[in-house]
Amino acid sequence: MRKLNLGNLTAALAVAVSFALPAAAQDASGPILLTNVNVFDGVNEALIENANVVVTDNLITAISTEPLAVAGGTVIDGGGRTMIPGMIDVHWHTYLANMTVGHLLNSADMSDIAITGLLGSEQVLMRGFTTVRDIGGNPFAVKKAIDAGQFPGPRMLVAGPPLGQTGGHFDLYPYNDVPRQPSDSLSYLERNGVVAIADGVPDVTRKAREILRMGAHHIKIAAGGGVTSIYDPLDVTQYSLEEMQAIVGVAENWNTYVAAHIFTDKAIQRAIKAGVKTIEHGNLIMEEETLQMMKDNGVWLSAQPLIDDEDRLVFDNPASTAKWIVATDGTGRNYEAAKKMGVKIAFGTDMLFDPAAAARQGKMVTKLKNWFTPYEALKMVTSDNAELLMLSGPRHPYQEGPLGVIAEGAYADLILVDGNPLENLDLVGDAEANFDLIMKDGVIYKNTLQ
Repeated sequence: MRKLNLGNLTAALAVAVSFALPAAAQDASGPILLTNVNVFDGVNEALIENANVVVTDNLITAISTEPLAVAGGTVIDGGGRTMIPGMIDVHWHTYLANMTVGHLLNSADMSDIAITGLLGSEQVLMRGFTTVRDIGGNPFAVKKAIDAGQFPGPRMLVAGPPLGQTGGHFDLYPYNDVPRQPSDSLSYLERNGVVAIADGVPDVTRKAREILRMGAHHIKIAAGGGVTSIYDPLDVTQYSLEEMQAIVGVAENWNTYVAAHIFTDKAIQRAIKAGVKTIEHGNLIMEEETLQMMKDNGVWLSAQPLIDDEDRLVFDNPASTAKWIVATDGTGRNYEAAKKMGVKIAFGTDMLFDPAAAARQGKMVTKLKNWFTPYEALKMVTSDNAELLMLSGPRHPYQEGPLGVIAEGAYADLILVDGNPLENLDLVGDAEANFDLIMKDGVIYKNTLQ
């Protein structure tokens, strides 16, 4: 078995962390009392008005409209601001969001990739996303540094290297590097766990086991063509039913699940039959039967509000540009049909290969207003997304309390918004201007109120 070479990555992270420790985390001694706030709890549309919230260590321990007091703690007057749960992005790429595809494929080493991911993670947190589901890559060292409090960033549930077939969405080999021989070495990105390529039931079974052995909380596969990929049209169906069933079987043996990158009805229906639990994208769903199968089997649509507007992604490859137009043309239809059918819908951004696009992560939430009310959108990016994350079962790394809600016993991941996003969803699109306090795990990372 080939082993990951993480020496350079670990050293790079140590250097990055040593320079980054002065980040703006504010450790309060004792409990924190937040007074005079209007609470959106992540579930109910009605605000809890004039509320007081106590945070003890990393959990919310009291919520009341009656006066509360804390002994030896810190009191912060919310001044009538709206408290919302920290937001969750269930389709994020820690290593890929801020790095161009040309740099990734041609000149980046793992130290470069890891540092870029680490620095980008602080930006994610400061945009108000306190949790992300990393849906493909190898940010385990970044997650470890964040969870240890060495560097600011969101909680992470990690898929590890995304698993795909030869000629599929994750095949990044040069065009002339075929036919491959069993003796051929793995690509640099494969050796370092950024992607994984496997074909046939025995090979995909082994790869899936390796991914979980690395510490993945779920498995990501490509079951169809992609926009950014080199060789495959969008309409292509990838992995046989038997191959997908083998991967799902491995995940189920670990009491977790499989997420699948797919666009088309044929590929989605095959994935559902195999036991896949989240459909990533799904923009080209045309058949009601597909949505009915998703609803009947409790399968989530993990969609992204990507449309061909002023925030369109830009590609060097003309083929990717053409595929982008086709995929984004189906975004609105996808949301409307899934909502009508009653399919569970989650929010993700899938920002790739462009720091400017990654910086629009919060703005992507505001685009949901094209199809959802502000309440529906905020619920989606908080408690609904947290519900999806529970598919990881015992592999879920955060077990002390629920995420995505303001409730007693929940993790103290919260934001104070200057204004009411239930009335004006655009407020969440500009965290710098409108988020006056950002807390994750009971630690304050931004506070303009004191």
